Amino acid sequence: MERTVRFVTTNAGKVAEAEEYLSGLADVDQYDYDYVEVQSDSLAEIAASGAEEAYEAAPGDDPVIVDDAGLFVKELEGFPGPYSAYVEDTLGVERVWKLGESLDNRRAAFRCAVAYTDGDATETFSGAVQGQLVAPRGDGGFGYDPIFEHDGKTFAEMGTAEKNALSHRGRALAKLADWLAEENE
Repeated sequence: MERTVRFVTTNAGKVAEAEEYLSGLADVDQYDYDYVEVQSDSLAEIAASGAEEAYEAAPGDDPVIVDDAGLFVKELEGFPGPYSAYVEDTLGVERVWKLGESLDNRRAAFRCAVAYTDGDATETFSGAVQGQLVAPRGDGGFGYDPIFEHDGKTFAEMGTAEKNALSHRGRALAKLADWLAEENE
């Protein structure tokens, strides 16, 4: 029997990605809830706290998933990391690129933590993809996708299926799917 999980997000693209990875294991419903985002250097801690708060606020007892992700620039000691959304909103992607343009080492990683809670326990799953900062290219994706290059293409130059197949969120969702499959055995 498939369970229903609520994905706490306003991004329909994230929900579609979760549906792809959790197909046959769970029905994914989008749940719009504005949880308090704790300030932490740990994506897993931020996601877990959000999932637990959202679970308590949601009607019924369906499990909840929350993701937190960020762009981690090696030479900037991981900045903007878990503060990526704030930095994007405050500075914008173009200004982040201007900062990155001056770096000797532009290696970066997208990282994601997905937290799952059923009210009794909370599990977190992480994923990452390595790449580098480049001048903005491409029209797809969102956030830092135009300045993050992996294997010669920015995430903004990739189609949705190509990006989702190697994305940091996809890798975390794949681990969640494996865990759910074990739980169903």
